[in-house]
Amino acid sequence: MSDFHVIADSVAAEIAAGTLPPGTRLPPQRTFADQRGIAASTASRVYAELTRRGLVLGEVGRGTFVRAPEVLRAIRINEAADAPIDMQLAISSSLDQAALMAPAFQSLAGPVALWDTLSALGPFGPKGAGETVARFLACKGWKPDPAGIMFAGGGRQAIACALAALCKPGDRVGVEPLTYPSIIRMAARLGIQLVPIDVDHEGIDPAALAKAHGAKPLAAIYVQPSIHNPLGISMTLGRRLALSRMLDETGLLCIEDGAFAFLSDMAPLVSFAPDRVIYVNSMQKRLGPGVGVGFVVAPPQVKDDIAAIMRAGGWMASSLSMHMVLSWIADGTAGAVTDLKRLDARARQTLAAKILGIQPGPGKTDAFHLWLTLPPAWNPDAFTAAAALQGVAITSAGAFAVASGQAPNAVRLALSSPSMMNLEQGLQIIRTLLTQTPGDALIE
Repeated sequence: MSDFHVIADSVAAEIAAGTLPPGTRLPPQRTFADQRGIAASTASRVYAELTRRGLVLGEVGRGTFVRAPEVLRAIRINEAADAPIDMQLAISSSLDQAALMAPAFQSLAGPVALWDTLSALGPFGPKGAGETVARFLACKGWKPDPAGIMFAGGGRQAIACALAALCKPGDRVGVEPLTYPSIIRMAARLGIQLVPIDVDHEGIDPAALAKAHGAKPLAAIYVQPSIHNPLGISMTLGRRLALSRMLDETGLLCIEDGAFAFLSDMAPLVSFAPDRVIYVNSMQKRLGPGVGVGFVVAPPQVKDDIAAIMRAGGWMASSLSMHMVLSWIADGTAGAVTDLKRLDARARQTLAAKILGIQPGPGKTDAFHLWLTLPPAWNPDAFTAAAALQGVAITSAGAFAVASGQAPNAVRLALSSPSMMNLEQGLQIIRTLLTQTPGDALIE
């Protein structure tokens, strides 16, 4: 019997030498076995070993493809990319926005004021903080209970606190099939199983959710109803109402991620089911990634559990960050910066639509990112590699897929991070690549 490790090593050597460049489709396993004179079972073990090493990616219904090298894959979406044009990070910042925020620091010039902001604070922040944030988050039909508002050190900490409070190792949590990558990593560390629930153009499918919960109970669900990351869609009003009814009927708790909700005019899901939804939000997208403040709006039955997790993990926002955010909210700066970001996002979406020749779907015109379906000739890793070699960092669909190997043939373009000049240049490169095939593009 042939040693599958030896054969895997030989294929790995071909990949390293460039004989099998990124994007190459390997033959079906039976064909591979015939070519190498080995058993079909051995070929299967070779492909499994190559997948384990991260050298190939199996895509259901499409085959097995050579992956781009790690340095080219450019899916490190939580840190700056090495490429000159970074279209990975869905963040927005500018000197105009910073100019609006700068005056607040003058209030800390005196030692007494600074001393006050350096005191230790718990999850619920300084006196009056809940009322300030409740007014800020309020919308038609909903104003959060100030007593249920907690301050985390950012959006990821807010989500992690909610997950840890609701779930124990081995629990199942329903999520959209493509989701925020950090929750995939959080779930793995917490020992939680993520269960992908079907979505359509209106959002998560309540019938599919009911089926999954009925087959084996879910501990909770996690959704992004407004400006979904990465798809950019927003759940329709009808779907929000249907989901809220289902939460009431089943008693399920839902974590609603509102990180991009400020780019949408839709009422949050929590406004329809305030007793069943834990609403998490962050000032990092709204103001800037360095702000470091997230909000958790929790119903009474889980508020104390989340606060205890926050204290135990040290996941509260710093006192200084809390005071600055509260100041920007109180004087209207946060709202003014939000308006600038929405205008900027709209301009960037318009530019992308013009260059790429696409029409943004409903609710996507203010999104920081764009979900781009690729031509059949490409696969996401190969396209990401080709873009990286031309100086543009984008994110492959695989980074968002809950189920390994089941990512759609698409990439996410973060439009908000580059300068407008770099964005235009990057989009021109993307447009050119879309007209080519992996054989035409420069992939080394």
